[in-house]
Amino acid sequence: MHADLQAEHVGKTYAGQPAVKDLSFSVERGSFFSILGPSGCGKTTLLRMIAGFLSPDAGQIHIGGKPMNGVPPNQRPVNMVFQHLALFPMMSVGENVGYGLARRGLSRTDIAAKVGAMLERVSLPGMQDKRVDQLSGGQRQRVAIARSLVLEPTLLLLDEPLGALDLKLREHMKVELKQLQAAFGTTFVYITHDQSEALVLSDNVAVMNAGSFEQVGTPQDLYYQPQTPFVAGFVGANNKLSGSAGATGAEAGSVVALTTGEGLAMRARAAGRLQPNQAVQAFVRPEAINLARDATELPAMHTVYAGQVESLLFDGANSAVLLRETASRTEFRIALPQTGRFADLRIGETVAFSFDPEQAVCFGSAGA
Repeated sequence: MHADLQAEHVGKTYAGQPAVKDLSFSVERGSFFSILGPSGCGKTTLLRMIAGFLSPDAGQIHIGGKPMNGVPPNQRPVNMVFQHLALFPMMSVGENVGYGLARRGLSRTDIAAKVGAMLERVSLPGMQDKRVDQLSGGQRQRVAIARSLVLEPTLLLLDEPLGALDLKLREHMKVELKQLQAAFGTTFVYITHDQSEALVLSDNVAVMNAGSFEQVGTPQDLYYQPQTPFVAGFVGANNKLSGSAGATGAEAGSVVALTTGEGLAMRARAAGRLQPNQAVQAFVRPEAINLARDATELPAMHTVYAGQVESLLFDGANSAVLLRETASRTEFRIALPQTGRFADLRIGETVAFSFDPEQAVCFGSAGA
């Protein structure tokens, strides 16, 4: 593997409080790598150290195989796209895209050729003379990316670049960003708190929490095989249940019987070794739960529960039902099947539900 970015034991502290803690990771050349985490987790601090705007207190950063500690931002093979894009409003599209080339001393002829070719590649042909304020939000986004990519950086750093866009444009730009990265083959390092952006765009994602990486893996790894309770709860929707493991405990990967604090008896796959009667947290995704009006329609090998519908959340293909299990009064969110069989589901109706224990994951309190 050829890595365009390597971090070795990188740390940063503010006023005695660690913002980034002893991080070591690498980003493969030509890949789309996202750092996903909540506000205040340290992801922007990490990005600014990669860009050179901050110096690490410990550790070393390599870009393109070369050490970067002490190298100023303007001498790093890196460009950055900010959330608010930082385009120059008094300049035309062509002048914005060519700004860095002009700073490098290229001739007007060379700049015009490179800018024209770049605008073609980002689907803005012939727009050199347009004013920035004449562009749509998506077009301005592409201009900002073109301005960075025309300089042929080793890394393109993107700091929540879709955060200021409306929902529909944000969904559209996810597709465009993924296609642009694939077309150029430049290594993208993307910062976001939006799990959907990270999962849709990335080859690999690092989930960051309190200055550390909880887990690094493909979007599929994070979604289906979370390694910590934080990842399980942060990536995707989940029903979170707290309780205790059964009297026999369990080995990692095996199914354990557990009882929630509300008294719900269930089974789940153990993410690690569990001691008998150990406090645990279990997670069950809404789409992993089967819903039926007749309990006999559900798999016979699964535990079947009864529940009363409390609320219906309509969101098209992402619609869900909130119900409360009859015996324990535990609340569950269940993805509403799109078959149409439940189109007439009503609040107060009693239904049956179950889930495969292999599709639920359970963590011991030591990792909680």
